[in-house]
Amino acid sequence: MTETLPPKTPQPDPAPRGEVMIEAVTHHGMGRTADGTLVPRVLPGELVTLAADGPKIVTPSPERVAPPCRHFKSCGGCAMQHASDGFVASWKAEIVRTALRAQGIEGEIAAVLTSPPDSRRRARLAGRRTKKGALVGFHARASDTVIEVPGCRLMLPQLTGLIPALERIAALAASRKGEAGLTVTDSEAGPDLHIDTDKPLTEELRIALPEIAREAGLARLVWADEIVAELEPPVQRMGRARVVPPPGAFLQATAHGEAALLEAVREAVAGAPRIVDLFAGCGTFSLPLAETSEIHAVEGEAAMLAALDRGWRGVSGLKRVTTETRDLFRRPLLPDELARFDAAVIDPPRAGAQAQVAQLSASQINVIAMVSCSPASFARDAKALIDNGFEMGPVTVVDQFRWSPHVELATRFTRR
Repeated sequence: MTETLPPKTPQPDPAPRGEVMIEAVTHHGMGRTADGTLVPRVLPGELVTLAADGPKIVTPSPERVAPPCRHFKSCGGCAMQHASDGFVASWKAEIVRTALRAQGIEGEIAAVLTSPPDSRRRARLAGRRTKKGALVGFHARASDTVIEVPGCRLMLPQLTGLIPALERIAALAASRKGEAGLTVTDSEAGPDLHIDTDKPLTEELRIALPEIAREAGLARLVWADEIVAELEPPVQRMGRARVVPPPGAFLQATAHGEAALLEAVREAVAGAPRIVDLFAGCGTFSLPLAETSEIHAVEGEAAMLAALDRGWRGVSGLKRVTTETRDLFRRPLLPDELARFDAAVIDPPRAGAQAQVAQLSASQINVIAMVSCSPASFARDAKALIDNGFEMGPVTVVDQFRWSPHVELATRFTRR
């Protein structure tokens, strides 16, 4: 699963310096000199002058390009817009290779599949009240400062166009000292907005917010944990099924990224008549796979499984799908429970799935499709499987968090 942000980027050395050579780029997207100094927005082989107001490029890399977004220097949403697409793809592949080598694994990269600009269907923005109204955008790099991002090159245009309405909502949800989180997700019926705020939902807000939702064309507006307005169900397509996720539910960041991961998973478990989908969410993999296989979907959040089940029941022609609410960190499925399945799909959160991988290793399952949003935890779990008789296939790197240090991947494990 994705959506958890990567760790905060280490801070550069602010002290003025002379000319230095950039030796490498870290997995956080920071340039590194021979003495370990970290420098933002530079590339290997560049000669730069370090100054308090940022690096000055003396000799640019041939991989340097003009950033496509005018907010790149101030906004912290992107780290690598100054690098060519080819460089970024190679850099992300090397992040995966480095994580695997740290566990003694030499992995093959099958492909790096990058989502196009203007394709993020889900984004979390920050909103702050100001003297004149409100400010909505992303944070500046390693800062609580909110940067306006009109014309952002990450989000779908329909989400970028929603910012004026989000400013009206932020003026109600945020304070001058604190901010509101505004998670907006595109759906078939229009944007689905979840507002993360500590402010109470008053009667005045119950009247004002639905009117703003109607004017902005929102499908649904959720204040903290309460649905305030649902003009249309915010439907997401998962295979042939139509799913209405619960507020705040996990979804892949781009349709392109989801399709790439699904294709890798389909290929990995092709021909398996019975599949267990671990950390199933709302059915990203379960429902498309149910076109050809019986599925048992296991997930810790009951509301997500309920949405998955409704989606399955709403379409004809799918194989049987059963669900089980279970904390797979504390209560992983055991080998005897796994014995009735021919293959497993596992897509854990950023921490990985150490406990569940141990039980998969001890089971009789011979095929595992693994999806990960953390190369480090993936490499740890891959080593556990390899040490217990599995072989790892080529790894597909999926870059749906374009220009960021975030990396996702998918591969197939088969028991030797």
